[in-house]
Amino acid sequence: MRVRVFYHDKCFDGACSASLFTRFHRECIAAGALYEYHGLVHRAGALFDESEFTGDENAIVDFKYSASPRITWWFDHHLSAFLTRQDHEHFLTCQRDPACAARKFFDPTYISCTSFLAHIAATCFGFDAAPVADLIHWADIVDGARYESPEAAVEMAAPAMKLTLIIESTQNPGFIPRLIPLLTEMPLDEVLRQPFVAELLPPLLERHRHAIELIRSRAEEHDGTIFFDITDHPLEGYNKFIPYYLHPQATYSIGLSKSSFRTKVAVGSNPWTKADPAKMVNLAQICERYGGGGHARVGAVSFPPDKEEQARAAAAEIAAELRANNPL
Repeated sequence: MRVRVFYHDKCFDGACSASLFTRFHRECIAAGALYEYHGLVHRAGALFDESEFTGDENAIVDFKYSASPRITWWFDHHLSAFLTRQDHEHFLTCQRDPACAARKFFDPTYISCTSFLAHIAATCFGFDAAPVADLIHWADIVDGARYESPEAAVEMAAPAMKLTLIIESTQNPGFIPRLIPLLTEMPLDEVLRQPFVAELLPPLLERHRHAIELIRSRAEEHDGTIFFDITDHPLEGYNKFIPYYLHPQATYSIGLSKSSFRTKVAVGSNPWTKADPAKMVNLAQICERYGGGGHARVGAVSFPPDKEEQARAAAAEIAAELRANNPL
């Protein structure tokens, strides 16, 4: 059996989910299966190319729903899991079919897709998640921004944080597919020591330090909201906790950045804020108005690379809305 696993690319939780799905599927579904990995990214326009769903089984983890009949497994935990109302209705119809419902799962209350997938695999299929408990623990910390401090998130002492930096920054399309199987085969510090992984870290740490100084020079905080525009310094990714490391009293941040395939409006909230959670704005709902999505506390909107002015206008509108709704 040939299984194609589609995962949220350049995302620690996406890679961990793909790895955990592989281990679960191999142990509980098909011991002799062969696995292939394909990263998916949020971009303007179509997110899926159905011609790529060529496996005997095709799984999507930690990414939006596809109504394609070729998708045989789906796990997601994002509030904005459905691109359209029709997709949501298709999923609800699927849930009324026991065979379909037994392979497509959604629960936005889970911190990470990795922990959600582990729960489903253990409770529905008898999978033993104990050997990968550390991976699940770190997926929750990284995807749920459950670091003990901004320093822990930005200074990146833990192996999981260094792996996150590499995963979010790599431009080699073969790197994450090569990495994925290792995440559930060995401890994270051992993964980090693999030569093809370790060699990438020094230049990325230097770039990370550059990103801190760049955002320091651009970020402005008003009424509890940080805004910065670094579109003139194309980056394929940066640590999203840098704004709160530099402005710890802020509640929200909006970052406008540019990469090879999109202009991105990143919208986040300070994980260490003292604001009342009940008074905070649902960021996924704001991002959905512009065609994006995410979670209640963090979201993003992707525009084509040549639609920088549209992205800038959206970022300005979002910043104004958040500054007008400062919960502190």
